[in-house]
Amino acid sequence: MMAKNLNVSPLSNQKKGLRPVTKKNFITYAMVIAFFILFQTLMSTDNLKNAYQSLLVPICTNVIMALSLNLVVGVLGELSLGHAGFMCIGAYAGSFFSVLTEEVIPITWLRFTLAFAVAAIAAAIAGILIGIPVLRLRGDYLAIVTLAFGEIIKSIVNVLYIGVDSEGLHIAMSSSNLNLLEDGKEILRGPQGISNTPRDSTFFIGFILVMLTLLIVTNLMDSRTGRAIMSIRDNRIAAESIGINITGYKLLVFTLSAAIAGCAGVLYSHNLSSLTANTNNFGYNMSITILVYVVLGGLGNVRGSIIAAAVLYALPELLRGLRDYRMLIYSILLIAMMIFSNGAFFVQLREKIAFRFKRRTAQDAIPGRVE
Repeated sequence: MMAKNLNVSPLSNQKKGLRPVTKKNFITYAMVIAFFILFQTLMSTDNLKNAYQSLLVPICTNVIMALSLNLVVGVLGELSLGHAGFMCIGAYAGSFFSVLTEEVIPITWLRFTLAFAVAAIAAAIAGILIGIPVLRLRGDYLAIVTLAFGEIIKSIVNVLYIGVDSEGLHIAMSSSNLNLLEDGKEILRGPQGISNTPRDSTFFIGFILVMLTLLIVTNLMDSRTGRAIMSIRDNRIAAESIGINITGYKLLVFTLSAAIAGCAGVLYSHNLSSLTANTNNFGYNMSITILVYVVLGGLGNVRGSIIAAAVLYALPELLRGLRDYRMLIYSILLIAMMIFSNGAFFVQLREKIAFRFKRRTAQDAIPGRVE
């Protein structure tokens, strides 16, 4: 009896498995989930110091900021230096809403969810208002304008005084001009910021937000819209010649990135008892720090942004025992990561390893002969 050759089409065999992009995304999801389970277990068994526990929510905040900025810098290919301004808008909008409705909405999870919604909408509106005139600029001009925007937002919240009484909201440029009634309450107090914000942020909520941000970013990048956006980054003229709306897609990315940054601001502000705006948290330094996470993690690299944000934020605290050498070691590690990320030798090495892995996977996918 003659043996039959059962030839299976490689195309049909590939359809049964997951696409490489999907596998890559699942690995990223698994990495974040494993990180959460590990540290949640350490906290529940009292094996994690309080100093390290206090880093978990800020790490989630910085990861979200890095992912949102990566949409603009890595996926769209535009340089933005005012990303901290959107975070500032979200932080103040969320804290203001929470303080204002703390007695009206006693259910914590409901009030906190609404605070995220308010912050995302406020930051998105700011992104649209800034994006419409600004996104026609490119390169250094766009970077300068977004830098100015971030500083303007910080300056505005430092001179605003907002209070509420039975007659409604009162806004002024000084506390004496608020003219509040006896039942009034001053919420935003200029450079003193907002006090008594409910400390609702937890590591679990930070993890949920990171996962939601991951889902949004990865699905956008893998969609038809994402491919259109990346075509603008790769060749603007070619993208425009085939009918892609350059300004429309830029505005979409800028608005989405601003909304995500606003949510990160809520997570940040609800982890503090007092919220103030200064250079380190909502100014130029913060924008540059987030940009460093994105660049070191790799432009357009989602997993790299997560790892860079988590490691680089935690390093100064982990090296605190070394005292005077702490920042020296931190700086050396920054340089080493930059060389590893962009050095020609290391880039070729990574490409060679990736090529061998893909070739081995392709060989495994070739159907064998069954007799």
